[in-house]
Amino acid sequence: MKLLLSVHLPLLPLEALRPRWSEPGSFAVVDQGDVISMSPSAAMEGVKVGMRSAGVAAVSPNTIVLERAQEREEVALDALATALMQFTPEVTFQPDFSVLLDVSASLTLFRGPHALCARVTASVEAMGLSAQLGVAPTAEAAWLLAQSYRMKGMILRRRVLSIASLHRRLDMLPCSLVPAAALFHDWLNDVGAKRLSALRRLPRAGLLRRTSKELLAALDRAYGEAPELHEWIQPPLTFSARLETFDRIEHADALLYGATSLILQLVGWLVALQQSVRTFVILMEHERGRAAVAPTPLEIALAEPAWHEHHLIRLLKERLAKVELERPVIALRLEVLHVEPMLPPNESLFPEPGGSPQDYTRLLELLTARLGAEHVLVPACVDDHRPEIYNCWVPATTKQPKSQIEGILGGRPFWLLPNPIKLLVRGERPVYISQLQILEGPERLEAGWWSDQIEARDYYVAQSTDASCYWIYRERIQGDVLWYLHGLFA
Repeated sequence: MKLLLSVHLPLLPLEALRPRWSEPGSFAVVDQGDVISMSPSAAMEGVKVGMRSAGVAAVSPNTIVLERAQEREEVALDALATALMQFTPEVTFQPDFSVLLDVSASLTLFRGPHALCARVTASVEAMGLSAQLGVAPTAEAAWLLAQSYRMKGMILRRRVLSIASLHRRLDMLPCSLVPAAALFHDWLNDVGAKRLSALRRLPRAGLLRRTSKELLAALDRAYGEAPELHEWIQPPLTFSARLETFDRIEHADALLYGATSLILQLVGWLVALQQSVRTFVILMEHERGRAAVAPTPLEIALAEPAWHEHHLIRLLKERLAKVELERPVIALRLEVLHVEPMLPPNESLFPEPGGSPQDYTRLLELLTARLGAEHVLVPACVDDHRPEIYNCWVPATTKQPKSQIEGILGGRPFWLLPNPIKLLVRGERPVYISQLQILEGPERLEAGWWSDQIEARDYYVAQSTDASCYWIYRERIQGDVLWYLHGLFA
């Protein structure tokens, strides 16, 4: 089933200027002196679209008048399009601050059109924007349904899943909703063609003479009677996104709202390219000009590459909670340092209890973000035969070859003592709490000769009378027989 989703941003000029982390109150945006949109509180006080700036001041003195910033609008629209790529790689722009998504292949993955629309709406709101959605089998119809929120007195569902239902829904729309019909508004009213159903009943040849080819082409595309061609957005091969804060932010916790927008863009970019991120950095920019200082970096490294929105935001939240800003922040920039191909997890017929390996990895990453990399360690190994050097601990987010990780223990104890303990000897047998009985060995070791620190040892697995097992060794030196305890078995 072919299904397209149009996301229309009716208040983009407002929200692009005033991110969600600020509460601006009553305000209106003007373009060349005329109001083009306003906040709900300003509308309640009598501000209307098309009103002059002086009229706004007369009707609502408390309403703040803001000049339109088209550059910021374009940046916000580009950011939204990138974020929505997590739902489908086929994303493009439509007229009047709208983004089109072809979600035909995504319906099963996101459990149907209604659940998918809910996810899209949540992502738009998380970026500090508000949107109206339209869903239809054709892009033109999806755009018209998204625009129908402006029609006063009309109660119309904006989600249509079949062509038959689409025709009935479009027939109810007013002709003024089609941009190509705006030039012929008076003539259409005179002939009684106020809705699309009446317009389509007019003779096509006469309608073509009195209107335009663009109007008929728009109708044909909306009703599925003409093909639609789209040029989908191609994501860049590298990712870098920047967001200016509305005010000087002095507490790191307040940066989470803006950083969430950057994370959503990152997730959309990763999914579109089928990549996962291992390391990225948040650069917190400070003052410009003479008082300019270098941005404060916040690098986040993951134990395993990821692309899930909630996990990345949670890690970022933990890290920001530990940051103390020395200077106010005026902008955020997110840059990706290391990516890897996306490897979706395989679903097991009989999953292991206690969660998947991915859940364990996310727990390690969360603990690292909360406690610090130096306090969350995992075993690793160094190319050396001496156990005290071979067995070491590294931060959990450090990437290690699986072959090395699997071969760390290799029959040796997991717990090595920081310093070997010299053992007593009774009857030529080593003693630790009780006399030890040799079970396995010896494992002969000679190493360190290349650094003039030669070690010559024979390792054994020994057991005490209480059945505890120990890893001991005997130094192979001339003279006395010296035994040491080096490790304990679980």
